[in-house]
Amino acid sequence: MYAIVKTGGKQYRVERGQSLLVERLPVEGGASVTLEPLLFVDGATVLDGGELSGVSVRARVVAHERGPKLRVVKFKPKRGYKRRNGHRQELTRVEVTEITVSGGGRHGAEAAQPVTESQPPAAHPAPVAAQAAPAPAGGEAPATLVVEEAPATSVVEQAPAAEVVAETVTEPVEQAPVNTTEEDNGGA
Repeated sequence: MYAIVKTGGKQYRVERGQSLLVERLPVEGGASVTLEPLLFVDGATVLDGGELSGVSVRARVVAHERGPKLRVVKFKPKRGYKRRNGHRQELTRVEVTEITVSGGGRHGAEAAQPVTESQPPAAHPAPVAAQAAPAPAGGEAPATLVVEEAPATSVVEQAPAAEVVAETVTEPVEQAPVNTTEEDNGGA
């Protein structure tokens, strides 16, 4: 029998009698705390979600500790920038004393539904194919995108960015004639 509990923004798998380090809890040493269960497993019985109203995970605070010293070094070469900093995380060591299930939740092999992986997912038609429409003869970028949701339906979406690019490409650019005679070059 085990439970998944949440404390300090992290999740832990706990069993009765297990000792673990968690983020600092605002209680005194020796006090008893209740941890928030997210999942309870007892053999074939799996309780989660709304069924957890009857599950209680109690733990005893053994001691408050500090984690190992972590060094933070910042260095930028050729600039004379060096910074050194340290950090020790505040932690609490707890020992799980009991995991109980009251009559409020579904408990027992005959009342609980085991979790199975053979259930099919929700039926949403996935896109079968997505392809670009054929390019026009002028060499312009395609302006539409055809997405087939199912064999009998299709959706056409306009791509305005492609149209703008197509317009700028199709406009001819006129250039002034270039005269390369010696008279224009200063008679060199």
